[in-house]
Parts: sequence; structure tokens; C-alpha cells
Amino acid sequence: MRIHDLQPNEGARKTRKRVGRGPGSGLGKTSGRGHKGQNARAGGGTRPGFEGGQMPLQRRTPKRGFNNIFKKRFTVVNVEDLNRFEEGTVVTPELLKEKRVIKKLRDGLAVLGDGELQVALTVKAHRFSRNAVSKIVAAGGKAEVI
Repeated sequence: MRIHDLQPNEGARKTRKRVGRGPGSGLGKTSGRGHKGQNARAGGGTRPGFEGGQMPLQRRTPKRGFNNIFKKRFTVVNVEDLNRFEEGTVVTPELLKEKRVIKKLRDGLAVLGDGELQVALTVKAHRFSRNAVSKIVAAGGKAEVI
């Protein structure tokens, strides 16, 4: 096989539809748009979500409450998830992400007090629950707010 023998698989490359090139092409005159009507016009057609004048789904679904766009959403880690680290480790959000304890750091890291901690660690996070702080200190570690 040589470079000039290479060609794409059958059906991988589709020829472009060339419209308005005479009656012999099968797509001349009206160019496959039919006769008259909204979709036959240049710039014709409707916007996405338009349902022919019927009340669109987005407007007819009930909406309740209030969605605060400024709310801080924290990534949560429980104290028991920190047992995988060795004694004396400084646990930071970056380290947790690197070790795949958390997938992504949203607006900060919150450490909650679910489970038991057997290792003395220095934990750096944006928020701690009171329970989490007491368990970290009881294990001989420190809780530092970033």
C-alpha cells in the first residue's frame, strides 16, 4: 500500500448537495424547498422551540420558587474519606482532586463530620462543620480555614 492508494471508507465522505444548478440536477428552480410558504423564503422558518403558536413547553411548565445564581455550591468531603492519607499529611483541595477523592472543586471545599478519623492530619478547606473540627482535633490533627 502506498500513499496514493489511501482513500476513505465507503460512505464516510458524502458529496455536498448543490442546489439551484438547473433542471437536470433534480434540485434546480425551487432548490428542494417546494413552492411558496414560510420555509421557501430566504431567512424563513421558525425559531427553536416555536410550536406553531401553541404555548411552548418552556412557557407552559410551572415555575416555582427562587434560584439564587450567587449561591456558593461547595464540594463536600466527609471526615471518614480522609483516612486514606498517611499520618501528618497536609490535606488540601488540590491534593484531594489529585487523589480523586473529589471530582471537581466548585466554589470551595466543605469538610463534614460523618464517620471516624483514625489519622492525625492537617486539613485545609474553605468550610468545616463543628463536628468535623472536633473529630480532626480529637485524632491529633488541625483544621485550617483557607
